[in-house]
Amino acid sequence: MLNVGSLKEGFVLDHIQAGKAMQIYTYLGLDKLDCQVAIIKNAKSSKMGRKDIIKIECSLDVINLDILGFIDHNITVNIIHNGAIVEKKKLTLPKIVYNVLVCKNPRCITSIEQELKQVFILTDEEKQIYRCKYCEEKYGV
Repeated sequence: MLNVGSLKEGFVLDHIQAGKAMQIYTYLGLDKLDCQVAIIKNAKSSKMGRKDIIKIECSLDVINLDILGFIDHNITVNIIHNGAIVEKKKLTLPKIVYNVLVCKNPRCITSIEQELKQVFILTDEEKQIYRCKYCEEKYGV
């Protein structure tokens, strides 16, 4: 039995689709933070079969929940204070995503003007379709 210690202060990202923990680790920039991070891959789950879990011991304001919602809006964010879960946040698909996706259209202004933010807008929530703000290039999640 694997035992990962409990957190005093921080948060736990639960119900991550199995195999996506490292992608989330990279997108959130957790390698650049000075905090403890535990990644549990392929944990047994009665709801999902298998899942990944990330435990992070630092303040919640260091991560961008929009990025997390974009990657997988089914993730549950458990906020830990004094060793107990004080709040559970459910994520949603963000309406606008900044600097997560890169427009693949070679004629898009973002290909020429490198300093422009990459901005994608949710245009179809049911199909999880985002479009570039500048050229309307389609990106499906």
